[in-house]
Amino acid sequence: MNKEDIRIKHVIVHILDPTIGMPVLSDTELEFGSEVAEFVREHIGKICAGDDAKECRFYERESEVYRLLTGYEDENFVGISQEIAGLLFEIMSGNIDIPPADLMVARFREGEEEYLALLKMNYKTLYTHRTMPLSEGEGNSNELIRHKSILPSQTQRLTEAAVICLSDLSVQVVEKKYEVNGEKTDYFSFLFLKCSAHLSHKSKLSIVGRAVESVQKEGFAESERFEKQMRAKSIIQEEMEEKGGFVVEEIAEKIFEGEPELRTAFQDKMEKYNMVRETIEPRSENTTRKFQSQHLFTDTGIEIKIPMEQYKNPKCVEFITNPDGTVSVLIKNIEHLEAKI
Repeated sequence: MNKEDIRIKHVIVHILDPTIGMPVLSDTELEFGSEVAEFVREHIGKICAGDDAKECRFYERESEVYRLLTGYEDENFVGISQEIAGLLFEIMSGNIDIPPADLMVARFREGEEEYLALLKMNYKTLYTHRTMPLSEGEGNSNELIRHKSILPSQTQRLTEAAVICLSDLSVQVVEKKYEVNGEKTDYFSFLFLKCSAHLSHKSKLSIVGRAVESVQKEGFAESERFEKQMRAKSIIQEEMEEKGGFVVEEIAEKIFEGEPELRTAFQDKMEKYNMVRETIEPRSENTTRKFQSQHLFTDTGIEIKIPMEQYKNPKCVEFITNPDGTVSVLIKNIEHLEAKI
């Protein structure tokens, strides 16, 4: 989804603060100008362009949100948003770990598709000023007060939100686990929306990385493991750079080439997540940034960060295994060195 193509049509804000005992539901839409529209557009864009979002489908029989959105009409926007806010408040009021928030409901269009965004804007506590008049004729007193209901800024990522395509009611969800009945739970998708969620691309990439590391740790001696791990990271980075992503089964063939037992062990781990044939296509640079360089940490306390293009060039870096089993890192052809304090 292209943020610049998002056209905001309707916006409403409901106050969901369990500490006041009831939701404060708006009966009218928010009158918004270009600044508010840009604020909403930024948050929607971050959800749809990031790799934290999970693709979900409603449990049609169980989901009240699904029922409300079936046959959605703009003329019912306010009433539907109020009912959705009421459902969320009921869950929040019974679970004190879920933070209070404003629920912003936004109706928008992108390209040929129509969408509804549910943006839970958790409160922050910040200081602001207040001016109080002194006694008659004595001027003003400026004070600092703690404001407990500050909304997230335009640059922050929301931790709980959903973008729903109104043509097929498919859902993209970002969420954070909170304690519900003594157990950490994805309450936003599981209890509120009542939808089934697939793993996000960020989670899938993390699972692949941890599985490769685990298999190599079990399959290689410490002296070999270091080079194998760097090679695996290089292969993943190259696939993402050239193809925009990779198929798990195919990346396993490259990483564990000539090592069928380790490849089988890796695939067994992927089978637990039903990811053997999964395609992973991260979109955000924040997700792929850690694959753009090799980070080395020695037992003597030295840290080395090598850009991936330098790592792949034998004229720049060489790793030498010494007769006693230790490893030397040779950095070559340096024209200029600079020390930073």
